[in-house]
Amino acid sequence: MQKIILLFLSYLIGSVPFGLVIAYLVKGIDIRKFGSGNIGATNVLRVVGKKWGYLVFILDFLKGFFPPFAAKFFIQTNNYTYILIAILPVLGHIFPIFLKFKGGKGVATSIGALCGLSTLNSVFPNLWLVLLTSLGMWLIVFFVFRYVSLASLLLGLSFFIFSIIFALPKEIKIFSLILFVFITIRHLKNIKNLFTKKEHRF
Repeated sequence: MQKIILLFLSYLIGSVPFGLVIAYLVKGIDIRKFGSGNIGATNVLRVVGKKWGYLVFILDFLKGFFPPFAAKFFIQTNNYTYILIAILPVLGHIFPIFLKFKGGKGVATSIGALCGLSTLNSVFPNLWLVLLTSLGMWLIVFFVFRYVSLASLLLGLSFFIFSIIFALPKEIKIFSLILFVFITIRHLKNIKNLFTKKEHRF
């Protein structure tokens, strides 16, 4: 029963649209009708302001981080359950029940979920190393090219590749592949814009 409750809460936490809430509280607007129309931190930053965009990123990160981090204090279970607890906030962000299953791109929440899983070092050893390496790739790509979308796509790809190189458990490899697929699908419009040179730089 505890597992079912944790899984449900993980998805529910992920479904909270912090970008939408903060944009409405600060400017009284529906962020989906401005900028890129996305409820994520980047669009909030551009439309509402930098500090609010950073706040949304932190909150979206935490809703991914908290479920897998907290799970270890409540249950002892198999690796796949921990993975499911980590991926459900990401699914909640992308397909939020509160917004008719039309949400954000899931990058900040994915990073948070991976950071939460990395605290389970006895279960997933070396995950933190792969995560830091992938985040390093994100920083390099972002500061060189100034495209958040490109950096996010390469973050997902590099994490999947590094999870294989560093011989992480197969559960993490599957998780990383799922995250990369979700991130890629949610960035299809950005990919098109990158090829047509219409993507906005940060």
